[in-house]
Amino acid sequence: MTVLAAHRNHPTYWAFILHRLSGLGLALFLPMHLYVLSMAIGDGARLDAFLDWTEQPLVKVAEVGLVVLLALHMAGGLRLLAIEFLPWRDSQKTFAAFAGSFAVGVGVLYLLNVV
Repeated sequence: MTVLAAHRNHPTYWAFILHRLSGLGLALFLPMHLYVLSMAIGDGARLDAFLDWTEQPLVKVAEVGLVVLLALHMAGGLRLLAIEFLPWRDSQKTFAAFAGSFAVGVGVLYLLNVV
């Protein structure tokens, strides 16, 4: 049981978990995004009302979270590509740390542009 707990405390395990959770979050967001796009095609007045609603601070915070999820998923995917196509090294922790740092950095830059 100790080996299993140590395995799950490894940074690359957490990178794996964050990549899967960010993908799940993006997949849950996609139907809502497609619904809003359908409003743009079908009902301009409803779209305008929805866009007015999105000016609320809580929606802006959720938008930043969505950008962080997207950046985290992209960085995690790049890390997986590096694992698949580059020779294995002990620096896999560095790839995981870079993926997380990249995602947070993109979120901060986005937040600075939104505010």
